[in-house]
Amino acid sequence: MSWIQSVLYFQGIPIEALLDQILLNRTIATIYINGRSNYVQSPIPVNGIEGIWKFFYGREGQDSMVVFYPYVGRMAEISESAIPFPHRAGNLFKLTNMAFWQADEAKNTEGYLSWTRKIYIYLTPYVVNSLRATYFNYRDLDIGVMNNNGKTSYAEARIWGLKYFKSNFDRLVRVKTIVDPKNFVRNEQSIPPLHSRWTNEED
Repeated sequence: MSWIQSVLYFQGIPIEALLDQILLNRTIATIYINGRSNYVQSPIPVNGIEGIWKFFYGREGQDSMVVFYPYVGRMAEISESAIPFPHRAGNLFKLTNMAFWQADEAKNTEGYLSWTRKIYIYLTPYVVNSLRATYFNYRDLDIGVMNNNGKTSYAEARIWGLKYFKSNFDRLVRVKTIVDPKNFVRNEQSIPPLHSRWTNEED
């Protein structure tokens, strides 16, 4: 499989499709994706791998995937405090499970979300459990989100912040406090400024 074919595959596009036809076709089908990730520091035994296979037998697993990303070599040589991304030395690989479904399957969305949750639970004995670290680019809203009013305390955000950034979370909070003290730029799992309990009158 070539690089461009792998791009097509991960977008749910047939890899035998002609590239010029794809580039000219501006109509892209709506694809929903839910993914969760874990870090593994010890080899998963054969029976553990065999257990993963069972998740692909059901309807939700047919178009889903589990991906192993190796994290050794140069990755392990860089300090975890060098940049915000901290998951380096000690990790053999990142393990990501992802479910995909089309717009016409939206009525079964909960089934696909349940698939990722069940395999996440199954993997518990094989992954790093002290923190249950995860990769920031696969936004995992199951580990916590901001309050509905958009105001989240340091203690609340720390729940997901440590999983994504480990000890770098505190440094990111300090930067956020300086450059965006009123938390104007935010999302479901933002890094909050230390004094995020500002009132509407201060907006």
